[in-house]
Amino acid sequence: EDPVGNGHEEKESNPFAEYMWMENEEDFNRQVEEELQEQEFLDRCFQEMLEEEEQDWFIPARDLPQGMGQLQQQLHGLSVGDGAEDILSKSNLNPDAKEFVPGVKY
Repeated sequence: EDPVGNGHEEKESNPFAEYMWMENEEDFNRQVEEELQEQEFLDRCFQEMLEEEEQDWFIPARDLPQGMGQLQQQLHGLSVGDGAEDILSKSNLNPDAKEFVPGVKY
């Protein structure tokens, strides 16, 4: 079973089997071209989606006017609950009043 001079064994039925795709070369080229166009289309859609997301995202450093950073820091420095006892002692609300329920008339 020595290979013949062309590198193929004698038993092989068609020595050009690996080149048979060339018989339908136009179909092969069209299929490859469609796949490339589809990949390019998907890449463009993905890029557009990323650009849209980037526009919709709120980035304080970019989207807030200058000076808003200081205001944000001041807001973060505030705390809720400090002096709550003072507010309650100065309140003129009735602690024995019924609980307010929207839509219910008393």
